[in-house]
Order: sequence, then structure tokens, then C-alpha cells
Amino acid sequence: MSNIFKTGLLLAVLTAMLVLIGGAIGGQQGMVVAFFFAIVMNFFSYWFSDRIVLAMYQAQPVDEASAPQLYSMVRRLVTRAQIPMPRVYLIPTDTPNAFATGRNPEHAVIAVTEGIMRILDEEELEGVLAHELAHVKNRDVLISTIAATLAGAITYLAHMAQWAAMFGGRGHDDEEGTNPVAAIVMAILAPIAAMLVQMAVSRAREYQADATGARLAGKTWGLAKALEKLHMAQQVVPMQANPATAHLFIVNPLSGRSFASLFSTHPPLEDRIARLREMRI
Repeated sequence: MSNIFKTGLLLAVLTAMLVLIGGAIGGQQGMVVAFFFAIVMNFFSYWFSDRIVLAMYQAQPVDEASAPQLYSMVRRLVTRAQIPMPRVYLIPTDTPNAFATGRNPEHAVIAVTEGIMRILDEEELEGVLAHELAHVKNRDVLISTIAATLAGAITYLAHMAQWAAMFGGRGHDDEEGTNPVAAIVMAILAPIAAMLVQMAVSRAREYQADATGARLAGKTWGLAKALEKLHMAQQVVPMQANPATAHLFIVNPLSGRSFASLFSTHPPLEDRIARLREMRI
């Protein structure tokens, strides 16, 4: 429950940032225009994100005939979770990883790489699948989309502030002009702050999915051992992943890159494994 509360609080912080920055630098009209544009952009992303991501990684659909072990494992877990059967896809890459996407449990997708099918045993793979199905059950795609919408709106407002500062934009009342230095500082800091809050939302959901997935699988050690293997394999066979989709995967595909790891959407694997080993089911 603490992670759910934390996620709600972080989303509230993003909303407050949006309102304050919009009122400070763009006025009501600028805030409405930027927010509307961000909502439209993320609306299309929300409805078509599964198709975009699957095409990006050349994922191929599988069924019970072509992948009987994988398919039956997913079917068993969704029965426990009491959610609809998702579409199952296989990604043609040796890097072990997995993700879930889809706008709701009725339109969910579970995708795993060929690499993860090779290196994990049955208990470990079940732990990974349970984690991804936990994202589906917890409707994390919706939460991350809301966070992305708010963060995107803040970024657009920051860009508006940059242009206003450059061209000496002023409010309706001449005495309410924008301070150029303050606008530039806000334009730089606001997107960074929004990104940090968005990362915090993503990290909170990962912890929650680990806990929900472990309960769904009925044991914690399967997922814990899987995360250890995935962490080691990621260093040996890094994945060519788009940073915009990094938050979807069970382990950050960019974790091998030192700069990218500073802005990771995932909590440290050591912390996730430690929490799992401390859990009592």
C-alpha cells in the first residue's frame, strides 16, 4: 500500500508542478494549449503503444502450438491473477529480457526474448512472467501514461518559457512580464525535475510489481534468481533498446551504459532482490 500511496503522491507532485509552472510562465492560455497538446500526443501513444513497441523490436506472436511451455505458464498465472489471457510475443534477440504493454488487462501483451527463454529455468521464468502480469493487473501502463502526459506538458511549458525569454514575452498586464533569467532557469530545471519524478513513479511501480508477482507465483526465489541472472547477462549481451521504451522491461536494457544508469527508470537490482528475499508469503 505504501508504494501505491507513493505513486499517487508523485503524480500529484507532477500535477502541481504543471499548474504552478503554467501559471508562472505561460499564463492560463499557455498552460491549456501545452497541456492539450501533451494529452493528444500521449492519447495516441496510449492507444497504439503496444503496436509501436512490438514493431520496434520485431516481436512475433506465438500460440500454444508454437510455444507450449511459455503459453501454458502464462495461462496458469492469469488464472491465478483472475485477468484475461494476454497476447504472447517472442522477441528475436539473445539478450534476456521481457516486458508487458497494452492499455488495460483486456488488451494486454506479454513479450519475452529468445535469450530469456534459454537461460532461465521454469521457476525463474514463472517469476518473470508473474512480474509482468502484475504490471497488467496493477494497470501500470495507465499510470505511466499519466506520468508521461504530465511530464511532457511540463517540458512543453518549459520550451514556451525559453521562447518567451528570448523574445521578451510579457503577460496581458505589462507589470506582469516574465523575468527572462527566471524563465530560462525554470526552462532548464523544470524538465529535469519532471523527469526525476517520472522515474520515481516508474521505480515505485517496479517494486510493487515485484511484490505482486512473487505472491502470484507463490514464491519469491524464482524472481529473485531470475533478476540475478538477467543482471549478469545484461552486462555480457547488452540490448539495443530505445531509451523511450526502457521503462517497459523487467530489467533496464540501458543499465550497462554508465550515463544512462544515472537516470534509470528501474530501482537498483540489488535492492529489488533484497526486498524479495525478505518477503514472507
